[in-house]
Amino acid sequence: MALCNIGGCRLIEGHTGNHNRYPSKAWNFFNQKDKDKISKAGFATPRGGAKNAYQNHVVRNNKVIIPYEKFDQTILQLYEDGYVIRIYPEQYFESAGQPKEEFIRENAPIQIGVNSFLLYRTWESFNNLPPMAHWSVRGLLLNGVEVETRDEGVIDTGHYIIRLSTHGNNPKREEGPPQGIFATEYANEETNFLSKCVLAFLIIESLNSPYTSNQAQHLKEILESTGLLNYGLFERAGVMRRHHTSCPLCQKVIRYNEFHDTVSFEESDALANAGNQVIGSTRSTIVNLFHLKPLLYHSLTHIPANIGWGHAICNTYLAQRACLSLSELIELGLKVGIIYDDHTETFGWISDDYKFIRSPNGATWIQISNDMNNVELNIVPEID
Repeated sequence: MALCNIGGCRLIEGHTGNHNRYPSKAWNFFNQKDKDKISKAGFATPRGGAKNAYQNHVVRNNKVIIPYEKFDQTILQLYEDGYVIRIYPEQYFESAGQPKEEFIRENAPIQIGVNSFLLYRTWESFNNLPPMAHWSVRGLLLNGVEVETRDEGVIDTGHYIIRLSTHGNNPKREEGPPQGIFATEYANEETNFLSKCVLAFLIIESLNSPYTSNQAQHLKEILESTGLLNYGLFERAGVMRRHHTSCPLCQKVIRYNEFHDTVSFEESDALANAGNQVIGSTRSTIVNLFHLKPLLYHSLTHIPANIGWGHAICNTYLAQRACLSLSELIELGLKVGIIYDDHTETFGWISDDYKFIRSPNGATWIQISNDMNNVELNIVPEID
């Protein structure tokens, strides 16, 4: 079996019909629920959703929203499908009707209505720092006609978005369409497709998977052609253990049913209260998409080398920390141990920022807070 490769086509050689660089039919033998799992992993899931003007459940190769406060640390060239900058009224205005100098000087890098928009989230901001008289709510134009949804060729118009909740006598008010996706979840079409290929392969390699390697020949050809079918690298990253898909954090082998069974926090020692809050209402599954490195504005994180499947609970533990594998920690050469009166006993390896510890038998420790600075340490508690 070989790939077509005409114009980058990844269909099987000799195929009929049009060429296709991104054929999801490579995992067409999956059950529908597994196809849906892969499809969902290729979507951006916004933090803050509609209230922050994000688009929900759209592919990652989309226009992104860059928060104004993150602008200086963002590499704009990363976002091939475009970007727009979100600014709050307090960040834009000096006072009512008076923008700050940086936004109105000649050749200003950020211009409302050109590459940025104002987002009204509170009635206080809307009343105290209202939109400029010549501004309009953001809209979408296609061939000169106002449309409701984004599509190829659509042009953004207007200057501000309104997302106001009910407050006192003020009713809920929402105006303007979603502006883009969460920037750190962006991936171009090529990267997004290859990431889904890796995730599909890891479903096949889960314990008790209903699929065989023979069914996955097309998928394996795609991965091999891009150097991504490498068990050694999978094991080193912690997304596989002994040729079975594993959770990168706890390193437990992932069972196929866990991709679809609902998560429960009852057995989680460090999330003792979560069971009461989530059980019976959550729709999260036991295993979900897992990023080995934090989502950042100055680099693209959703890439094949940085993804796997992991437990929802482990994702909660990890938060915005890098998930370092045992191999990576051993290479750093920093052992950690206990100092007794007459000897020292090492039990694992620690990261050079002291945030992560692993033992050779699978135990994992994560730093949950940083050391306090001198000012914080010397604050005298107030006593009534």
